[in-house]
Amino acid sequence: MRWSIQLAALLLALASVGNLPAAPAPAATSANPSERAYSLAPMLEGVLPAVVSISVKGMMPAEQNPLLQDPFFRRFFGSPEMPQQRAFEAIGSGVIVDADKGLIVTNAHIVEQAEELTVTLGSGEQLTAKKLGSDPETDIAVIKIDSPQGVQLTALSWADSSQLRVGDFVVAVGNPFGLEQTATSGIISALGRTGLGIEGYEDFIQTDASINPGNSGGALVNMSGELIGINTAILAPSGGNIGIGFAIPSLLAQGVLKQLVEHGEVRRGQLGVVVQDLTPALAQALGTDAGKGAVVTQVLEDSPAAKAGLKVGDVIVSVDGQSISGSGELRNRIGLMTIGQKPELQVNRDGKTVTVTPTIEQARQQGVDGAQLDPRLEGAKFEFATGRPQEGMIAVTEVDVDSPAYDAGLRAGDRITSINRHQIESISAFMAAVQQAGDTILLGINRHGTPLLIAIQR
Repeated sequence: MRWSIQLAALLLALASVGNLPAAPAPAATSANPSERAYSLAPMLEGVLPAVVSISVKGMMPAEQNPLLQDPFFRRFFGSPEMPQQRAFEAIGSGVIVDADKGLIVTNAHIVEQAEELTVTLGSGEQLTAKKLGSDPETDIAVIKIDSPQGVQLTALSWADSSQLRVGDFVVAVGNPFGLEQTATSGIISALGRTGLGIEGYEDFIQTDASINPGNSGGALVNMSGELIGINTAILAPSGGNIGIGFAIPSLLAQGVLKQLVEHGEVRRGQLGVVVQDLTPALAQALGTDAGKGAVVTQVLEDSPAAKAGLKVGDVIVSVDGQSISGSGELRNRIGLMTIGQKPELQVNRDGKTVTVTPTIEQARQQGVDGAQLDPRLEGAKFEFATGRPQEGMIAVTEVDVDSPAYDAGLRAGDRITSINRHQIESISAFMAAVQQAGDTILLGINRHGTPLLIAIQR
């Protein structure tokens, strides 16, 4: 019986052979094994010429001993004046995205202090470049080269990063540690990474393709050789690659590129609110059943938020139908919108759902000269910042090295978090606090992530 069943099954299988689909034809091959379908070489032949090495020379602030910044210390001990700047050289990567115009996308942190820019093509040709603009908030910059006759530039075409999926194969191309034209492969490990504190606006592609120092500004491409992202950072506790790298998605990079080419800067939109993450305690206090969202803690006067009717205590739970996990994600969504766009915000207010549709306006720079506030702050300029509240909402944008503000210890890039132990979240509150400070102005400072206290006496 058993043999009869097996024989019947064999006959049935043989009878069905004629109905099977034809076997796929073998992939076209050539005498060169690298041309076979399983190799990335054919794709990379079109990618490598578009990825360039960028050499940077310039001046940057010199590190100073805090004691040597104290004018009393210098006078008492006769310490010499230390140089305020030092020369530096650096190297990074870039991607040619427009061969006709010679446009190259790279990272803002590569060209931030650049006074000289030299681009080395894959062919070895070296060309001088100039910076068209940069946006530190997204870490995107655009530089331009003029290719002489006889030098052919190759550009990469953009892919739609919104179509990416976790598990897609990718290749990172750049110049790690100065090793030119290096390609590494991997997959997309995650999408939409935020809250890392790397950039002001974060929406990273995470990949395990090896990214190392020098890869910054290089290309992350798909299997068709299309540009899906600009490599920007790694998570490296030991200083080397551990398989966690991040790239700026193509849609974000393209939007910033367009503005930098047209205006030399990013004209970023604003909603006009200060927000924080929704916690279980806040949810209970506000009477909302929302599990996640961004709680409005301040609505700026005459802002799009104020005009649309947003109120303190509102919990923003979604933007254009996409849920919001917290304040960082809301900031990313709004900050990357264009002027005039009208996002639909779903808001939980007193346990009820309300829809608000503000019109995004260009962010207004609210600033003040330190000399207008107090002689001790002369030489410094302050502006309302669009960053995270915990970083400080008042930014020190300029400090004259020969000024009372500099001697007091203020530096450009500082973020002021408090005055005399009172948190500061608006330019008007900052001005009022300085004028009421009295003989001592105790500034809480966030300097590149490091908290400091600076006491300024009369």
